Amino acid sequence: MEIIKSIFYFILAGIFEIGGGYLIWLWLRDGKSFWYGIIGAVVLILYGIIPTLQPQNSNFGRVYATYGGVFIVLSILWGWKVDNILPDKFDLIGGIIVLLGVIVIMYAPRG
Repeated sequence: MEIIKSIFYFILAGIFEIGGGYLIWLWLRDGKSFWYGIIGAVVLILYGIIPTLQPQNSNFGRVYATYGGVFIVLSILWGWKVDNILPDKFDLIGGIIVLLGVIVIMYAPRG
């Protein structure tokens, strides 16, 4: 159950980071309302809090290294579903490699 909660927090953090950044992008690059930027900033602050919910035995470096991999995969998915950019075979291969690294870094048994 601990691993499921951990994965949930990684995905939630990714959605908040990418979503918050996207809102700021829309504000500054696409001329959306200033409120997009404010909401994006608040969402990014929440993103910074979410990784602290990882298991107590996790250290900062390991959590953020793992999150980096999760971020990569979620960014590919965001581009596909939000920006309608179909991932190519290299995106998919890279995403699989990254996920394997995530599993090893965060969830490999340590003695």
